[in-house]
Amino acid sequence: MRKTTSNRKTKETDISLSLNLDGTGIANINTGIGFFDHMLTQIALHGLMDIDLQAKGDLHIDYHHTIEDCGLVLGDAIGQALGSKQGIRRMAEASVPMDDALARVILDLSGRPYSVIQINWVSSDVAGIPTSLIEHFFESVAVTSKSNLHLSVLYGKDNHHIAEALFKAFARALDAATQIDKRRADIVPSSKGKI
Repeated sequence: MRKTTSNRKTKETDISLSLNLDGTGIANINTGIGFFDHMLTQIALHGLMDIDLQAKGDLHIDYHHTIEDCGLVLGDAIGQALGSKQGIRRMAEASVPMDDALARVILDLSGRPYSVIQINWVSSDVAGIPTSLIEHFFESVAVTSKSNLHLSVLYGKDNHHIAEALFKAFARALDAATQIDKRRADIVPSSKGKI
């Protein structure tokens, strides 16, 4: 079973996460940020992974540290759960509509952290969260999971729909990229022999 835990405790946040990549979509998420909890639940549900994430952060200051550190912890857990990455498909993409919005995510669990994000938000926040923090969350996931992550929203008129399509597309791409390919179950999917 590809299960792991990851924790991060600083003067700004205290986060614990349990992840099962081969789960059924069970989410138990409490960050103190309602809309963010809703988005993280989309990752579990549509990525068919079980996520238990408990976070306490300095929300009296703002949402930045909590959202950033949740991304760092989630990315770390993904990397740990994959281990050597033997047999995984490694690369995947997903496009997801949400009413007026269409999001596309392309992911390579390459061992090299890099992210490209192209989104035209309608306004500067969604449910009180600065849209820049949504982008920063995904940047943080890419860094600690050591993956190439390309996210784009082709169009959209509502920030809630844009964000939700994005999180669902990420979940679908992550699920597909982490699946075991039976044709190469005994090898690491890289010409280097190591990721």
